[in-house]
Amino acid sequence: MAEAEQESLDDLPPSAKLVFKVLEYNGPLTQKGIVQESMLSARTVRYALERLEGIDIVDEDVYFADARQNLYQLTDAAPDSHPAEGDADEAEACCAE
Repeated sequence: MAEAEQESLDDLPPSAKLVFKVLEYNGPLTQKGIVQESMLSARTVRYALERLEGIDIVDEDVYFADARQNLYQLTDAAPDSHPAEGDADEAEACCAE
């Protein structure tokens, strides 16, 4: 992921970061599902999703079970907030020298 996109995620409001985490842990959800999981208001979730879509971290697809709703999921370009164990070992080895 480009460093500029990571900075964009860091600059988002806390509600958008929470929506990102909800999608990261639960996978694709409808807006209603995000509202239930995050305990944020529907309006706040809509705003957070707009912000996340604006920096290409979230994709919006048709929810086939109910075409009136959309399904939101993280893009492949979304930052990985959990570093791999190998990355941590490399960082420690780099700093130990």
